[in-house]
Amino acid sequence: MSTLDPIDVFRIEAGELLEQIEQGLLDLEQRLDDRDQIDSVFRGLHTLKGSGAMFGFDALAAFTHHCETAFDQVRKGLVPATLELVAAVLAARDHMRALVEDANGDYAKQEIALLAQLNAAIDIGARKASPPSQTETVAPPENAGAPPRRWRIRFTLPPNAMINGVNPLTFLDDLRELGPCEIVVDAGGVPPLDQLDPTALYLRWTVVLDADASRSEIEDVFLFVMDDMTLEIDDIRGLSEVAEPPPAPPPAPEAPATPAAQTQAATPEANAATEAKTSTEAKTAAEANGARARRAVESVRVPADRLDELMDRVGELVIAQSRLSQIAAAVANEELRAVSEEIENLSSELRATMMVLRMVPVGTLFERFRRLARDLQHETGKQIELVTEGESTEMDKTVIERLADPLVHIVRNAADHGLEPPEERVAAGKPEVGRITLAARQSGGEVIISVSDDGRGINCERVRAKAEANGLLAPGQTLSEQEALQLIFAPGFSTAAQVTSLSGRGVGMDVVKKTIESLRGAIDVSNRPGKGAEIALRIPLTLAIIDGLLVRVGAGRYVIPLSAVEECLELSPDEDLRSRGRSLLSLRGALVPFLRLREMFQTGAPPASHQKVVVVATGADRIGLVVDQIIGDHQTVIKSMSKLHEDVATFSGATILGDGGVALILDIASLVAAGQDQEARLRAIA
Repeated sequence: MSTLDPIDVFRIEAGELLEQIEQGLLDLEQRLDDRDQIDSVFRGLHTLKGSGAMFGFDALAAFTHHCETAFDQVRKGLVPATLELVAAVLAARDHMRALVEDANGDYAKQEIALLAQLNAAIDIGARKASPPSQTETVAPPENAGAPPRRWRIRFTLPPNAMINGVNPLTFLDDLRELGPCEIVVDAGGVPPLDQLDPTALYLRWTVVLDADASRSEIEDVFLFVMDDMTLEIDDIRGLSEVAEPPPAPPPAPEAPATPAAQTQAATPEANAATEAKTSTEAKTAAEANGARARRAVESVRVPADRLDELMDRVGELVIAQSRLSQIAAAVANEELRAVSEEIENLSSELRATMMVLRMVPVGTLFERFRRLARDLQHETGKQIELVTEGESTEMDKTVIERLADPLVHIVRNAADHGLEPPEERVAAGKPEVGRITLAARQSGGEVIISVSDDGRGINCERVRAKAEANGLLAPGQTLSEQEALQLIFAPGFSTAAQVTSLSGRGVGMDVVKKTIESLRGAIDVSNRPGKGAEIALRIPLTLAIIDGLLVRVGAGRYVIPLSAVEECLELSPDEDLRSRGRSLLSLRGALVPFLRLREMFQTGAPPASHQKVVVVATGADRIGLVVDQIIGDHQTVIKSMSKLHEDVATFSGATILGDGGVALILDIASLVAAGQDQEARLRAIA
């Protein structure tokens, strides 16, 4: 089995650190005096610098050092945190990401500009923290003239530290920067030459440091290896203690001492003290090892492509299990049926476990838009508040990654076209700050992600005029409001008066539509003129395996996603005749339109004597689907349609049945839309 490239592992961890730094900076921008966020950003920068140096990203380590130094001054109270400093480090963070992705790029001019911006921000902070005027009396600090604190630091790195790129000398250099120190190395753990592993680390260090540094500042030196090492930090101020010399090697074995000699060598009090110390050290070491072991099993990093490969294997297993179930049903063998049922249960549990492994909360996606909203606020000159809801809603990781770009286009569109400038909002009786809301919720087998704003809404007349001007719509052609709103997703369509860095080229919303359709999703647009608009993306919960209801229409078999099924009814021949020309079903006092799939698919076969109606829903809309037979539930492994059929809106994919046949998977969203159109036509005729 191939192992991960350490450089790839570093890039993954660096990406997580950069996300942490960005979120910390955005939080700090709202509360500049938040000490926890200041420490969080500093620790992230410190870890990134150390890890970069360890893996050979020297340019990244050198550049990050400047930002770390700036935040170190903030931590020590030398300069305050300012909006200018946050903006400078955010810009520097983007450059750090470029250095992670391409360490060999030519970024000299860019770095000069970024460092100039960073130094200017520090100067602004320094002026804000300027000392009081000479006429004021400043009380001397309480510890003025007092000697510095004295710390004793003992640390041992893991044996494989140097293999992983850790250089112990860097820690000693960082300690020297805090103040004068005395260093003693303990080489007692080095084995004989014939037993020595040249790649292993056997040394242990004791450092006595004289510096007005806090315990946390000393811990920060070892921050990115803290979990894998042993570290003892003791405050020995006031004690005349120096670094302990390394213990002498154990003497050669001698003849056993007499009882009298043993009594003289060790008193009971000394033995008790030694035993207590040994017990305490063993307990502390055991607790530390236990804590590290617990941390190690909390999570395991697995490449996404391995999860995809595993999902493919589970899909093939489901198909094989379906074949086995079909054979077991046809053979009168109780043992075979028992084995088939057991394998069916196991494959179902394995599928459920696999689905959970691939699910991640959409909050990981929503966090990225805090930075986007901040940048849009500066670009547009508008005041924007981003609100997120339903962050705990989970989706397939693959789906979330593909939703990032469409949501960026929608949010940018809402900021540029939807929200009004502050003065226009005030004139309309609205608050100056415009609100963009990112929300997610689960509805059956779909996740609905919506982007709404409280702006001016969509001007349908302007959309129509622009569509006619671009030749997308014939003059005078009749359109419903929803059809007019869907025009904003047409290729090349834009209502912007001029091209800007945000919009005007007519490509953004077209990208949204293509991406959502490739995910077998749908887009709903709702509009409230003068109050705002909402774009909702309805996305399948997963793209791999679903529970389905297998039905027969004519000679063909089809799969209806079980999550969309509400109930199944029988359509008698009398009801079938009465509903001709209307296709409406009375269901508990409500009229539900239904589609005869036999006619829709033009099977050419006569209807079954006892037709069934499967009532399906998406969101608040529902229709009935008339089928000839309901075969039963079916674990459906979704296969993509061929190039020739990918534009057929009625089907979202296909699956392989247990007998080797192929069944098409019905696209419920498009069928519901077809049912609504049919109902609208019937109501117009009536």
